[in-house]
Formats: sequence, structure tokens, C-alpha cells
Amino acid sequence: MTNSSDNDNPEYMRRIRSFVLREGRMTPAQQRAFDDHWARFGIDHTGTAHNFDARFGRHAPRVLEIGFGNGEALAWASEHDLSRDYIGVEVHGPGVGRLMNALAARDAANVRIYKHDAVEVLEQEIPASTLAEARIWFPDPWHKKRHNKRRIIQPEFVAMLATRMAPDGLLHLATDWEPYAQHMLEVMEAAPDWRNAVGPGQYAEKPDWRIETHFERRGLKLGHGVWDLLYRKV
Repeated sequence: MTNSSDNDNPEYMRRIRSFVLREGRMTPAQQRAFDDHWARFGIDHTGTAHNFDARFGRHAPRVLEIGFGNGEALAWASEHDLSRDYIGVEVHGPGVGRLMNALAARDAANVRIYKHDAVEVLEQEIPASTLAEARIWFPDPWHKKRHNKRRIIQPEFVAMLATRMAPDGLLHLATDWEPYAQHMLEVMEAAPDWRNAVGPGQYAEKPDWRIETHFERRGLKLGHGVWDLLYRKV
């Protein structure tokens, strides 16, 4: 059992997991993806700052997507934005395997993947001022109030993320859970390292670069709204 002072300690944020690892069952094709494609697309977490120029074989703007799910949006974005490199982070094996198969099918050169906790990747492997953009789309909203502290969008997290962004770097958040959208807006508006790209206290229109995924279409059919937030590194 934790005491109330733990909640204000940044170390507490690092101990809290913003996800539950429900691996599910990987298909044979997804399992083969790890055998055949991990050496090409995967980055093993080592806990040390990574040389992404060496990894990608070039110096280019970098986009980080945290929690890419089945990889549908990341695969599309990277295919239609070849001038930038994409780093995906996801803990669930089936989605990682599915994305690697999609990347291999088009011989993608501008995507690399971590199968690891995003907070640890950011803290330990992403050097300062590395990212042109970060995307966190439809993270687990942790609906129950007692679990709200597990939401990844927290003051300590967005402050740490800001240190990994290049000047004027873009943070794009999206959720289909209105209480979480309100929480995101509250956290971001109070964050000194970020400014709202569309105006103080405003949600953004859905940008063209965020495609409507299967997950989102399912939510819309259930009557969920969708909220996008765009912030620039100050």
C-alpha cells in the first residue's frame, strides 16, 4: 500500500505501469515475424542512449509513436512520410509482430521498433532534443478513478518528454474517452514546456496525418467522440 506522498514523487511515476501486459495469443505469422524480422526492425532495450543516425543510416527528423497497438497507423504514416524516420514503442507482442510483417512486405527502411515500456525507453534510450514529433494515440484511459494515476499523460511524464523534443517539436495526443481528454488538456495547459498549437485551452481538429483506424471506427460506432490535442515544445 502506498502513502499519499508517493504520488508526488517522480520515482513513483517510474514505478507505475501505464499498461497491463495482456499478450494474447500470437498467430504463427506474428511469431515468425520475430524470428525473421526483429534483427532488421527491432531495437533491443539496453538502458543506454541510442545512436539513431547509425541505426537508420542517415540523419533525419524523427517521430516517436508510443503504444502503436496493431501498427496500422504507424505503417501508413511511415509509408507516406519517407523523409522522416519513425520509432515505435509497444509492449504487446501480437501488434509488434503484425507491424513487422507489414513493414517487411513493403521493404520499409524508415521504421524501428521497441518492445518495451515507453517511459524507460524515453528516459534511458532517447537522447535529448532528438524528436521532431511524438504521438500518443488512444492510450489506456484507466477509467476507474482509483486507477487515474496510471494514465501515461501526467505532469512528470510530459516534462520528461519535453527534454527529448527538438525545438518547436510537436506532441500529438488523441483519445476517445472524454474524461481523459479533459485530463490531458488540464495537464498540458499547465505544463510550462509546452504551448497549445491551436490556442489556449483548445482541442484540435483531426489532422490529416492521423488516419482513422479500426479501433477508432469501432469506438465511433459505439457513439464515442474523439479528441485531438496538439502542443509545441516551448
